[in-house]
Amino acid sequence: MIRIMLVDDQEMILAGLRAILETDPEIEVVAQAVDGIGAVREWAAARPDVMLMDLRMPGIDGVEAIRRIRQMAEPSETQIVVLTTFDEDTNVIAAIQAGAGGFLSKGVSPRELIAGIKEAHAGRGTLSPGATAALIRHVVTNTAPAPDKQLKRLFTGLTPREHDVVRALAGGLTYSDIATELSISRFTAKTHAANAMAKVGARDRAQLVAFAIRAGLRGP
Repeated sequence: MIRIMLVDDQEMILAGLRAILETDPEIEVVAQAVDGIGAVREWAAARPDVMLMDLRMPGIDGVEAIRRIRQMAEPSETQIVVLTTFDEDTNVIAAIQAGAGGFLSKGVSPRELIAGIKEAHAGRGTLSPGATAALIRHVVTNTAPAPDKQLKRLFTGLTPREHDVVRALAGGLTYSDIATELSISRFTAKTHAANAMAKVGARDRAQLVAFAIRAGLRGP
């Protein structure tokens, strides 16, 4: 059973998310909150496996709530997935740096929402269809054009194939797309990505993509 916590300042959204998630027998919604302070408090009480976190809320925002939870949590405890509208949120990178493990657009289908939660629970991070492209647009719009030199140096330690996989991920391709593009298996693509995460210190795929974009690796 995957224990889920929901955080959003709109109660209609909370009700809709709960209704969708409770259709899956492997998921149980164990807590919810409507602001950042409540998110931290309810997290401490429930210790869920996965948290769906909005960013824009009254009081402390989602980024600060993520940061506080990460300070209290064990390293592998609670995968935090940001539920966002990418065209409005201006602190996506800050959320990754604070400890978010993935992003799902508020426009995803129920099937994509449930699949994304299960990906996050498995420790693989999650990026919904279109989310990587939106993340790229956000970084290009809101960061300086010059690559981050320190991050760029980290990526020089990758093998050529790992480099190819990272560039493809940063270009918005899925593991299946990469397997086809590079004539390798999906498992091999994921293995190269995992190796790259370890080398650059990224906790998951979402952070790897963010690091790659900031290092100037924006896909083919």
